[in-house]
Amino acid sequence: MDPVIVVGAGPTGLALSLHLARHSVPSVVLDATDGGTTRRAARTCVLRPDTAACLPRLTGLRWHSWRAERRRQLVERVDLDAETAPLHVEQHLLERALRTALEGEKLARVVPHSHVDVLEQDADGVTAHTRGDSGTWWRGSYAVGCDGARSTVRKLLGVRFPGHTAVERHAVAALRVQLPWEDEALLHRDPGGEPGEVTARPLPGGVWRLDWLLPPRGDLVTPEEMLERVQDTLSLWFGAASGNGAGTPGPYELVDTGVHTAHQRLARHWRVDRTFLAGDAAHLQGALGIQSVDEGLRDAANLAWKLALAWHHGHAAAAGALLDSYEAERRAAVGSRLRAVDQALPLVRRGGGLRALLPGGGARAHLGLLTDGHLGRGLLGAPAAYARTPLRPRRGTVSTVPVGTAPGAPVRDVPVTATDGTRGRLRDWLCGAGGELLVVLIAPGTGVWDSRHWLSAGMMPELAAAVDGLPLRATLLVAESYPGAAAHTVLVVRADGHLTAALPAARPAELALCARAVRGEPDAIDVGRRS
Repeated sequence: MDPVIVVGAGPTGLALSLHLARHSVPSVVLDATDGGTTRRAARTCVLRPDTAACLPRLTGLRWHSWRAERRRQLVERVDLDAETAPLHVEQHLLERALRTALEGEKLARVVPHSHVDVLEQDADGVTAHTRGDSGTWWRGSYAVGCDGARSTVRKLLGVRFPGHTAVERHAVAALRVQLPWEDEALLHRDPGGEPGEVTARPLPGGVWRLDWLLPPRGDLVTPEEMLERVQDTLSLWFGAASGNGAGTPGPYELVDTGVHTAHQRLARHWRVDRTFLAGDAAHLQGALGIQSVDEGLRDAANLAWKLALAWHHGHAAAAGALLDSYEAERRAAVGSRLRAVDQALPLVRRGGGLRALLPGGGARAHLGLLTDGHLGRGLLGAPAAYARTPLRPRRGTVSTVPVGTAPGAPVRDVPVTATDGTRGRLRDWLCGAGGELLVVLIAPGTGVWDSRHWLSAGMMPELAAAVDGLPLRATLLVAESYPGAAAHTVLVVRADGHLTAALPAARPAELALCARAVRGEPDAIDVGRRS
């Protein structure tokens, strides 16, 4: 069968190709650039812990805490741990790590200087043409446009991209400096004063990224204005740390500068026959601290295992429902986030009215909304929960029990043991490393025993046989505990880390129904459900 054609070699396209390789699906990445990466310390991304777990090891920094201040007064301090601390990384390092990982994958190929100008589809696949000296035709089973905001693939498909332009704009500077806070990100807000609204987020090597809020539309920021912003802000912070008002900043090195403009757009469709859109080609966001790169990587994780099932098994009816679920889940999730930003923007930026959105209102609520966006939690930032996903068993066919994770939500990262004795964290087996499905048995006490002693005990033989007989590639894991789960609970987890169901025990027939629903088989799912 032909490979999947991935158009675009940004983080989303490269991650998608890597995930496909982990699912044993070949892909070719058509890269319009020369394949190099340009270092820009002022161009960074913040990744949620579960997003970062699906990527190669990255050189970044996890913050120990987050401070929210108003007029130099601490309003909120959020302590972060391994489950909640985001990873801050320079984007060129993310792209380089993904390219390096793909070099070791036999099923992945990145082709530079490959600008797509023609895309044709038929019942069996997709054909793409890349321009050059003589031009090249590529044949694929499916195609995914990950080619950014000005996506050629989206335009060739005739998909509209409505939304808002320049809803937020920031001046950005990367500094090598020793600030009064170590490994602690800061949001400082002084409405009507100076420096206005600014965030400071640390990177490795003593580098900090500072972002100052600008009017959505305005003049260019000159080098002199940027230096003035840097010096005024550092003077304020050093003075506050010493208790003397405005202080004298210590030595610093200006590493990089830029201006970041956030737009809000959402493609009308994310799937047209055998071609899909992902990342900035499908959506633009970034206001109020929301991280667009993280959302694009979530698109890749959601789509990869679905393409893999369709590629390996190819049952037409099941593949149709399965692949449709990508748009149903991800477009609905991103659309909900964009609507939340639309509601919050006038409240946060112009004040007032927050009681309709958050209890309490006032300055603390303004900062709380901004904190949610930056930390990936709450109304603006929490990972999507596909509560109404179509890939759930038909009502009344499966007995479930409540656990600390709602169906459709991302699972918590807990210590687990595989049947071969390998120990790790649950996230170590996601994004293809464990197949298209994970089955996790909650069995207190197993952590102190060698796996060979409990593999043949209790319900394990029956459960292991049931997992081996599932109609997709699945991995059985054992955890001593899981939040809210009783002993002998069985968690059915998709490859992208979202919970399908929590079963009260090893029930082979019901487990098989869950697997068939995840495959999108029409007689196993509630066809009318939408996310």
